Amino acid sequence: MKLTILGCYAATPRTITNPTSQVLEIKNRLFLIDCGEGTQVQLRKNKVKFSKINHIFISHLHGDHFYGLIGVISTFALLGRTTDLHIYGPKGVKEIITLQLKLSNSWTTYNLFFHELESNESEVIFEDNRVVVKTIPLKHRIYTNGFLFEEKPAERKLNVEAVENYNIHIAYYQKIKNGGDITLDDGTVIENEKLSFDPIPPQRYAFCSDTVYNEAIIPIIKEVDVLYHEATFLESEAALAQKTLHSTAKEAATIALKANVKQLVLGHYSTRYGDINVFKQEAETIFPNVLSGDDGTCFEF
Repeated sequence: MKLTILGCYAATPRTITNPTSQVLEIKNRLFLIDCGEGTQVQLRKNKVKFSKINHIFISHLHGDHFYGLIGVISTFALLGRTTDLHIYGPKGVKEIITLQLKLSNSWTTYNLFFHELESNESEVIFEDNRVVVKTIPLKHRIYTNGFLFEEKPAERKLNVEAVENYNIHIAYYQKIKNGGDITLDDGTVIENEKLSFDPIPPQRYAFCSDTVYNEAIIPIIKEVDVLYHEATFLESEAALAQKTLHSTAKEAATIALKANVKQLVLGHYSTRYGDINVFKQEAETIFPNVLSGDDGTCFEF
């Protein structure tokens, strides 16, 4: 599982920082999460292949999370894209994008599918044979979702030595990989655990931005491998965080602790602070495993 942070600062883009956007690579799938202004430039800088992006997830319709979307869609068309592109986001995202395409007479060269979200409950919005994506309802000034990306469990690994010792025919190998027991010709049942090894545990990534401190998300993100949680402010500006429905670094760490996640990645920093290390320092007073997201950083888990 690989996470590339394209941008992780709040509000407006600057010459040295970019608004929210990131790329998650999981089970050989590439997902673009949020699409702030300048995303396509950051994609190029970080050498992410446009052609590998088939699914884009938009958390909410504040500009610093989707103003780059029309640019990405248009550039894909200019490059002659023919592969379908799926957009998952709040109701209204289709109207916004199609109006821009209509008035500029810039219709895409590929099929563009919108999956608009309205539910206040967690729901599955994408699934294939490798990955499942669910929403994480967040509490912000407008309708907002985070996203939970989950690998599907892999097949069990064949214990070749054991299988050969029991003289099991190759025709039963797939059954063993699927977790099935094997009955020998004499009626003896060989339990699957003796014929195979546990697969690598599936990984889970939770993206949570923007939101006020909200313990309601804990059951959804419990024990995920990696949690990205917004940390717009420090605790010294807790009142401002509450007013704007954002979180502090300490609050992000508290969610990570209560959810028993393995790793916390911070982001969505207010640009009022000159050094993002202070966010990590504050979070580490609550939760030990903290990484500072920053534009251009890449984490492999």
